[in-house]
Amino acid sequence: MTLDILGIHHVTAITGKPQANLDFYTRTLGLKLVKQTVNFDDPRSYHLYYGDGLGRPGTLLTFFLWPDVSPATVGPGQTCSIALAAPLEALSFWEQRLACQGVAVQRLPTSDGLDRLTFRDPDGISLEILAGTADRIDQASSNGLITPQFALRGIHAVTLLESALAPTRDFLQTTFQFTSHGGSTCQLHSQAHDQHVTARIHLLEQRNQPRGRIGAGYIHHLAFRAADEPSQQQWFQHLIAMKYNVSPIMDRIYFRSIYFREPGGVLFEIATDGPGFTVDEPVAVLGKRLQLPAWLEAQRADIIQTLPPLQFD
Repeated sequence: MTLDILGIHHVTAITGKPQANLDFYTRTLGLKLVKQTVNFDDPRSYHLYYGDGLGRPGTLLTFFLWPDVSPATVGPGQTCSIALAAPLEALSFWEQRLACQGVAVQRLPTSDGLDRLTFRDPDGISLEILAGTADRIDQASSNGLITPQFALRGIHAVTLLESALAPTRDFLQTTFQFTSHGGSTCQLHSQAHDQHVTARIHLLEQRNQPRGRIGAGYIHHLAFRAADEPSQQQWFQHLIAMKYNVSPIMDRIYFRSIYFREPGGVLFEIATDGPGFTVDEPVAVLGKRLQLPAWLEAQRADIIQTLPPLQFD
């Protein structure tokens, strides 16, 4: 068995505005709420998952809901931006839609000649939509509000803010087998799909600055894909051998997870592709009811009392 990272699994952030977050990602961006559950490590707070209709790895943006928490400060050692993929013909649609929804949006060129839209979510998280980065209808991430031909296609890239580029770039290249693309960008290529790029990480250097502070708008961690539990176990042993402080393997019900910090301090997760979001509810009702792991089910009534009120569609 070889050590393989298949791409980005999900990105998890913190919101201090629960209803605004839910409305923005489902009604404005048209993502599907595929799971409403709680933070298993802190069951007093919601954990919401947005993605495509099945919650496939690579389409998932997830949020811990911490009402009224102070805003985060951005600094080295954290993920600072998320870029979402869209078909080439979708950019004008999104530019108009965001503007009509009252979102301040700007169209900018990229270094490879493709246009991008830059904007922020209700907590100030930096988001982009890149044109021409995906065009497969079957990869559309939508809850039915967005025509499939314009729907977002998942995570295209993330940007990591680092006090120095070299240690993180070296880790991505030597350990995760990314290739360098222009010095500050690392790409992962799938050997099984004609070298198709499955993940792109941009590195942004910010020397001699204080580290970021956790709060609303903070991107908590970046998760990468492992095919299955044996592959993840191999990663666990490999990272231990490399002297990384790796968490135990944790049961997240929908996947298994390990966590560690890369050399620049960003919290990384390696999550299994399965078993997926249909293990506790069928596709037709994904995200419709609060789902709790078995070890919390007896506390359901108390947990519900602590959660902020939310208006789900």
